Amino acid sequence: MSKPIECDLFVIGMGMAGMASALFAANRGISTVQAGLTGETIFASGLLDLIYTQAVYEQKSCCNPWKKIVTLCREAPKHPYCRISEQDIRAAFDEFLSFLEDGGLSYHTNGEYNSKMITPLGTIKQTYGVPHTMWTGVQALKKKRPCLIVDFHGLKGFSARQIRAILKDTWPDLRATRISFPNTTHVAEFFSGEITAQALELSKNREKLAQAVRPHLEDARAVGMPAILGMSNTREILAELDEQIGVPVFEIPTMPVSVPGLRLNNVFSRGLLSKGVQRFSQNRVFEVNAGIDSDFVLGIGNTSGAEHTVRAKGIILASGRFWGGGLYADRKHIRETIFHLPVHQPTNRNTWHRKDLMDPRGHPVNRAGLEIDDSFRPLDSSGRPAFQMLFAAGSILANQDWIRMNCGSGLAIATAYAAVNAFFKLRG
Repeated sequence: MSKPIECDLFVIGMGMAGMASALFAANRGISTVQAGLTGETIFASGLLDLIYTQAVYEQKSCCNPWKKIVTLCREAPKHPYCRISEQDIRAAFDEFLSFLEDGGLSYHTNGEYNSKMITPLGTIKQTYGVPHTMWTGVQALKKKRPCLIVDFHGLKGFSARQIRAILKDTWPDLRATRISFPNTTHVAEFFSGEITAQALELSKNREKLAQAVRPHLEDARAVGMPAILGMSNTREILAELDEQIGVPVFEIPTMPVSVPGLRLNNVFSRGLLSKGVQRFSQNRVFEVNAGIDSDFVLGIGNTSGAEHTVRAKGIILASGRFWGGGLYADRKHIRETIFHLPVHQPTNRNTWHRKDLMDPRGHPVNRAGLEIDDSFRPLDSSGRPAFQMLFAAGSILANQDWIRMNCGSGLAIATAYAAVNAFFKLRG
């Protein structure tokens, strides 16, 4: 094994919380190493949810997520949001969005409110941060402008006809059409969004796409397409399609693996390296040694057999839940997989789930995870910090149900911000 890699902070996880942790640490001049498997970011829709839970009185308007967080902290004071001030949550989002802007991914927010979005299923979703490529769709939906939705022969998981069928009663001037994507008549029966996104990096393919769309335009004042409009030069591509088609074009999120998720992952990969973060993708932590008051020494490795030793003054555990491998469930218990920390969980497996799959209260197992102190340090069985300089962020935290509450990105970003700032403060 090679000479140990020395750093101030070691971030475990390559998902949204891990990426955000590495970003905030690098911005504070903290020497940072990041390792983990490919995170859930590539499956993300590209939307940045802060919080939204459906209620009858919200059917006609977009909710104010900041007020919802205040309500949440009255009703569920153990939720991780309740350990972070509103000022810090706002600061975390501002810093995060500024980084994305610098990396070529612009985002819009609707002031204090969520925005309404079309989903690939034809339903309406509320979210806080909307990619620039999707913002025209927010405006078109709000004003119910005459709009054309386009899909492509061979592109699975996105149906313009389905979107129109579900929305036609509330959006009468919505039409749907299916065309062939440029240069795909000779390919296999179906192709991925990543292939089309790469193809649209070429100007000649954008021109061909515009030519294919124009005959279907009629009275449409906007055109919606699946989120495949380029991999990196999205502003240039969108502007060119707007001009060539003659009306504004916007993206609609797609089913995973999503191009907007890949864009986020690519921006983080480039941006974190440029900030000096040393990254080991597709690496697992296979060994941890640490005393209560000493540095952490970790062994990391990948499937090809390459191994490294990392010595760090502190760690942020952003390894995710079951899918990310941070938690593991057997037939009786849920356990944390790296430090073997106590996991807050229902008393027995019979109470993990409610009888109704769609129970609006959610399932107790979804709130399982690590309990923390106000510095975001995981607690041991006695209720004290397990390690002085071990912190946790993201979906591995207990007392939250990010899927039901639509707060996944917000949870990742805000708790990463809080954990990094706690490390910065305690390090001295």
